[in-house]
Amino acid sequence: MGLTETFEWQGRHVRWGRIGSGPAVVFCHGTPWSSRLWLPYAEALSAEFTCYLWDMPGYGESSMDPDHRVSLDVQGELFADLLRHWGLAAPHVVAHDYGGAVSLRAHLLHDAIYASLALVDVVAVAPWGSEFFRLVRDNAEVFATLPPAIHESAVRAYVDGASHVGLTLDQSDMLVTPWLGDVGQTAFYRQIAQADQAYTDEIEPRYSDLNLPVAVMWGREDTWIPLDRGRALAEAIPDAQFEVIEDAGHLVQLDQPVRLATRLHRWLAER
Repeated sequence: MGLTETFEWQGRHVRWGRIGSGPAVVFCHGTPWSSRLWLPYAEALSAEFTCYLWDMPGYGESSMDPDHRVSLDVQGELFADLLRHWGLAAPHVVAHDYGGAVSLRAHLLHDAIYASLALVDVVAVAPWGSEFFRLVRDNAEVFATLPPAIHESAVRAYVDGASHVGLTLDQSDMLVTPWLGDVGQTAFYRQIAQADQAYTDEIEPRYSDLNLPVAVMWGREDTWIPLDRGRALAEAIPDAQFEVIEDAGHLVQLDQPVRLATRLHRWLAER
């Protein structure tokens, strides 16, 4: 499955793809990831569900124009419009990392309706952002001028640190490659520089208003967004299910694919 389609939105080119048949499931990636992280899950579920993958502008195969903002407010508005473009009235949504804040903003601020929402190690509860993330955000212009080899080493070490069990070289390459080269390097630091907790602070008081089936799934060993944030998120959402995935870090998709796939299939099938 490839991202063979393009959605044009406010000058941005959003790459997306669809596979399978049945009820609609939309996957939202986070940062510094892309839809490639969710691809095996979409393929596995495609026998029972129509699965949609997309790359946020500034990520993966979508446009990385330096003049376009890629902050959470932009991504949330875009996601709501993308669902309307697809003609999806109430899809299931599965979100990871930044994608959690994007999907929550689209629902709470832009009237996007979901059949259910599965939140996997998401950005949603303050405070968030690793030490490296905060360092880069405060010095983005300096990091953007790093020699390419040093930049690659820094990104690779950063990405590898999101896994608890360790990434294979192929997995590391898959996650790092979009951020290499002149365009990728500047895009990497730009998206971190534009990260602002204000965009989750704006919606966090409204989590108690959520009125839809919500599952919160969290890797026990997540060092990027610790388990207590997941527990706090689940407690803030009425009737939310909370599941801990053992032996998994922030990249739970790669650390424990069978456990996560089993939980997601059960969640979606029960809806």
